[in-house]
Amino acid sequence: MTESTSGSPGKAPADRGRTSIADGVVEKIAGLAAREVVGVHAMGSGSGLSRTFGAVRDRVPGGAKASVSRGVKAEVGEVQTALDLEIVVDYGVSIRDVARAVRENVISAVERMTSLEVVEVNIAVSDVKLPDEPDEEPEPRLQ
Repeated sequence: MTESTSGSPGKAPADRGRTSIADGVVEKIAGLAAREVVGVHAMGSGSGLSRTFGAVRDRVPGGAKASVSRGVKAEVGEVQTALDLEIVVDYGVSIRDVARAVRENVISAVERMTSLEVVEVNIAVSDVKLPDEPDEEPEPRLQ
């Protein structure tokens, strides 16, 4: 006989209730995991101007979504998730190898932290950062 001290008889405490994970949580995890991969220069749009505006927008309080999830879109269900990532790679790296490493790192991090099954990670390489191009990050206007 199974005894229960509270809640539904016969159910373990861990099984009493539901946990939901927001899309933004998965997007942040995936964004951080993708940035850890050598060869990923940036996340998001490949346009230098767009990256500049995005960097400025991220620094403004109450701006658009945080930079950590820029370039990441997640669809989260109850037990599965699918991800779309847009990355900028460094010149000279193997795009295929970088994409493979990003996919592996993102899947590992998301599944470990959320227990969701990652059914797919689609990667769009939108630009290549050339060695002689300056970084597009503007200096902050406010100290």
